Amino acid sequence: MTSTSSKTHDLQSLDTLTGGAFTAPTSGERAQRIRDWLAANPSPEQMQDVFKELSGRDKGAARLLREKLDELKRAKGQEALAVEWTHKAEALLAQPKLNIADALAWQRDAAKAGAPLSREPLAGLKARLAERVKGIEDLQHRAQVHREAAVLLAQRFEVLSTKSWRDAQGVEEALRADVAHWQQQAAEITADANWSSLDARFAPQLDASKAQLLVVSDAFNGALAQAVAAAADAAAPLPPVPVWADELRVARGGAPEAAPAAAPKPAAPRVDPEKRAAAQDAVQAALVKLEQETAEGHGKASAGAAAALRAVLKEHGKLVEPPLEARVHAALVAAGELEGWQRWSADKVREDLVAKAEGLLKRPEGQALGGRKMQETLRALRDQWKQADQGGVPNHALWKRFDEACNEAHKVVEAWLEKVRADAAEHRALRTALIEEVKAWAAEHAQASDLKAHNRALHQFADRWRDAGHVGEKAFAELQAQWAEAFGAARAPFETAQKASVERRQAMIAEAAELGAAPMLRIDAVKALQQRWQQEAQSVPLDRRHEQKLWDAFRAPIDEAFNRKTAEREKASSAMSEHDRHVLDASKALEAANATGDAQKIRAAIARLEGAIRGEAPPPAPAPAPAPKSEAPAAAANADGPAVGATEVVAPGQAAAEFSESAGQSPAPEDADAVPAAAAADESAAAAASGETDLVAPADGADASARSDAEAKPAAAPKPAPKPVIAVRGDDRPGNKKAEAVPAGRGGGKFGDRRDSRGGPGGPGGPGGRGGERPPRPGGDRGAPAGGGRFGDRPPRFEDRGPRLGDAAFRAQREALERADFALRKLASQAHGEALTQVLGAWEKRDAAQLPSAQELGRAVTPAVRSGWSQALGAAPSAPSADTAEALLRLEMAAEVPTPAEQLDARRALQLKLLTRRGDPTPEQTWGQDAGKVLAASHDAASARRLQNALKALLRK
Repeated sequence: MTSTSSKTHDLQSLDTLTGGAFTAPTSGERAQRIRDWLAANPSPEQMQDVFKELSGRDKGAARLLREKLDELKRAKGQEALAVEWTHKAEALLAQPKLNIADALAWQRDAAKAGAPLSREPLAGLKARLAERVKGIEDLQHRAQVHREAAVLLAQRFEVLSTKSWRDAQGVEEALRADVAHWQQQAAEITADANWSSLDARFAPQLDASKAQLLVVSDAFNGALAQAVAAAADAAAPLPPVPVWADELRVARGGAPEAAPAAAPKPAAPRVDPEKRAAAQDAVQAALVKLEQETAEGHGKASAGAAAALRAVLKEHGKLVEPPLEARVHAALVAAGELEGWQRWSADKVREDLVAKAEGLLKRPEGQALGGRKMQETLRALRDQWKQADQGGVPNHALWKRFDEACNEAHKVVEAWLEKVRADAAEHRALRTALIEEVKAWAAEHAQASDLKAHNRALHQFADRWRDAGHVGEKAFAELQAQWAEAFGAARAPFETAQKASVERRQAMIAEAAELGAAPMLRIDAVKALQQRWQQEAQSVPLDRRHEQKLWDAFRAPIDEAFNRKTAEREKASSAMSEHDRHVLDASKALEAANATGDAQKIRAAIARLEGAIRGEAPPPAPAPAPAPKSEAPAAAANADGPAVGATEVVAPGQAAAEFSESAGQSPAPEDADAVPAAAAADESAAAAASGETDLVAPADGADASARSDAEAKPAAAPKPAPKPVIAVRGDDRPGNKKAEAVPAGRGGGKFGDRRDSRGGPGGPGGPGGRGGERPPRPGGDRGAPAGGGRFGDRPPRFEDRGPRLGDAAFRAQREALERADFALRKLASQAHGEALTQVLGAWEKRDAAQLPSAQELGRAVTPAVRSGWSQALGAAPSAPSADTAEALLRLEMAAEVPTPAEQLDARRALQLKLLTRRGDPTPEQTWGQDAGKVLAASHDAASARRLQNALKALLRK
């Protein structure tokens, strides 16, 4: 009671502290109150208490507290890191001798440790260290430049000593000033605060340069003073400079002193050739050995070979020929450089290893190495030290430091090993207790009936053994044998039950094979057998793979029997009928027509295929139609269109399938009212069987007299264009759409009553009827076309689809029709491109006879428009004018094609002009007349290209 009341009191106080966060009705309000409370910067202790209570109630609101606590923890850790690295930076800056590598290492290590280098005070210390390093580098550069300046001054003295002493006397004061200035700058360099931080080699180098320069300067000044005195007094001694002495001797009237003749070399004593050859061979053998060791980079071996070569050379050096002696000296120099380089590189490697060993225990907080990682690192460091000792002279001072650091770090490994031993003892005791527990459990559940629970308990024991912890390899081998014995005894009853279950399942598999092999498949026996299998599988669990393999073996004969039954059913249903063969033959004929590329043959083959689909008898092969006699004397005499009386052979049932002219047109009302669809189909079939062809005038003929003549003859009246037949299939065919349901009558009858029922509810005589008997439909059956629909322009609801097709025949006719449609479209596109080329050619040659007919141009060009184009081409060409340019712009606006860049302003002006004339016809309505204006003008390449782009789009509309 006390704990519950205190907890309630704590929740009430925390709820009051957070502004009602614990009593908020929703999670969103609770999170908002927590945000408001955190904005007041509460103490970390309060936030920890609230988080502890809220984490089990609302994890979303507790996430805000956890993020805030993590932020405070990170800030606290960064403050500690900032203090630590601040002390290190201040210690570096306080050193009189700063090592550049230490300064760079401070910045690198601080960044790795996560110290806030971008915030004060570390940012300021980082800048100060950078300035200090930059000052040291600049001072090193100045020292090197000053050494080179001393060398240049000495060279000036040497050059003046080869010239006249009077030239040297003229620049003596300048040289003295330069030397004094050099000494002043050297004093400034050595007085710099960073001088002590420079490498130790810079100070002696600068001192040596200073001493050498002073010696040369003093000697030059003394010799020059002596030369001046000798020039003034003939009895004074001559200066030690040869050039000046000769000059003064000539000035006194004497001759220059001749150079002493070289003493003749003594003749070399004769040496025995055999002795010389032996010496050459000994030196050659030692030289080859040294060159080989030097090339392979062996430091110690090359040092020994060099010593051996020096000993041989000391003994036989006087007998060695000059070329061999040169090779010996070069090899000794190379060996010395290799030895020095390897000694230096080995020391650098050792210093790095010492730094790594000493840094193992100086890692930042939270980044200390564990026992195993420390052990592996120490082993690797010692191996690297051994490799470094093999390539150079040992360094005992660095080895002592390295060994002490490794021993200190190995204490971590020792502590870890002690812990590992304690954990291994604990894990061994835990595994021993688990073995005893398994033995007791096995004795208790030797006669278990619930095999699933038995298997589950075994799995739990196995998981506990696997998670029992690590022990040594020897102890694990001993315990594993005991565990296998105990676990095998506990698993024995379950394995016995599994073995019996497998035998029963094998018997059921044999029974399933017998059922599957029977001529008559017994469904009830199959179901009963499957239920027995399921009961067996649920009672005795097996291994997943074994159970799946048994199930596949059990299911295979039954599945095979069902598949055999299905195949027999499909075989019986897939017998091809006579109607399907006719459709397949017509489909193959259509494929052959598609391959020819002849549009007339393709349309005729489509008509035959549609007749075969409707169940009509296949017509005989159509005989070639006689060529129609032209009633006009000459076609070229009238360039305005095709000759009067031109006819076109139209395949039965395909008059409305002309792609280039009537692909998007619907049948006219008068054509639909002429005859019913069934009568039209019968007539077309009869015409196809008798070989007759209907001669009709083109729908888009250029001459009106042709149409008037055709309409004047009743026998040649155009037949109604039947709708393209579409094969409709049953619900069991793939890819079929369900037939639309017939809408219910508007009467008040019951669902399912026929609309033409007599006396029923909703019928003409019923309560919901209209009081009289409904007259019959004009077309008889509701599927027949009766006048084209309500307004004469609606197609019939159902089409005469003919007998039902098989699957192969349906696919064959559908693919053939699709390929035929594609071929017709392709041919129409090719014809369209040729017609446009002919129009441009006729314009270029001003020849109206080359202008294509209205049928070739397509339905977009009316006979009147073509006549205007013909007249424009027949007249004399006019010069391009503003009307021609405006006509081109109107054509481009009608076709919605881009205008050349130089005509964009004119197009915008024309658009603004058209906006002000809303009553005028648009460019889409007058593009035919605009094209005629362009054709009336003279031909040029730019206008032809613009006209081609516009007509290419307009003729397709």
